[in-house]
Order: sequence, then C-alpha cells, then structure tokens
Amino acid sequence: MARRLLKLDRRIVKVLFVVCAVAALYVIGAVPAAAQCAMCRASVQNNAALARGLNLAVLVLLVPPVTMFGSIIILAYRRRKGGEGGEGEGTEE
Repeated sequence: MARRLLKLDRRIVKVLFVVCAVAALYVIGAVPAAAQCAMCRASVQNNAALARGLNLAVLVLLVPPVTMFGSIIILAYRRRKGGEGGEGEGTEE
C-alpha cells in the first residue's frame, strides 16, 4: 500500500512539474496585450500606479476560478484512481 501511494505521489509530482513548466513558459514568453480597449489603455498608459492596480485586480480576479478548476481536477483525478484518500481512509488501526 505504501509503495502504491509513493508511486502515485511521484506521478502527481511529475504532472505538477509539467504544468508549472508550461505555465512558466507562457509567463516568460508573454508579450504586452494588444487587445486592450482604447479607454483602458489610454487611462493606464500615463499612470504607473493605476497600471499596477489594474494588473493586481486582474490577478485577484483570476485566483477564484483557478482554485475552483484546480480543485475539480484534483477531485476528478482522485475519483478516477479508485477513491484513494477518500471516505474509507483512517479506519484501519
């Protein structure tokens, strides 16, 4: 049982590593967005503090959906693998 869990943990670590590597490549290769609306761009272009605030607001709005989707993916992965770490855990003594 312990070996099986260790093998599962290695798989999870590998998947997380790949996901983080892909995300890092997207962040590194990101170019300034050219699809901004004209009013937002004009108001932010000359005000650095407003630009930082707007960027922070976008990141804050991004956190809940990423958390929800991540949780759903983790739950689906655990259920697909037979419910390891589910309801029956902790009953053995």
